[in-house]
Amino acid sequence: MLDSETTRFNFSADKSANVRELMTYVLDALKEKGYNPINQLVGYFISGDPTYITNYKGARGIIRRIERDELLEVIINEYCSRLR
Repeated sequence: MLDSETTRFNFSADKSANVRELMTYVLDALKEKGYNPINQLVGYFISGDPTYITNYKGARGIIRRIERDELLEVIINEYCSRLR
């Protein structure tokens, strides 16, 4: 592949629904424990350190079921779709 070519990334719609459900669960767990969910998620996405996510209600294990890049794909897609 030449350096000037763009690599395509395709994401399955099936995973999107799963990610939405997962993120809702994790956000609720973070809120219930009194954390700022945005701050905690940013820390997790930047560092990859799952300890930014509470273990309450198994949220840490749940968020680790899906790769961070897949989570970000859905989050960015949702955000961008609201800008249109």
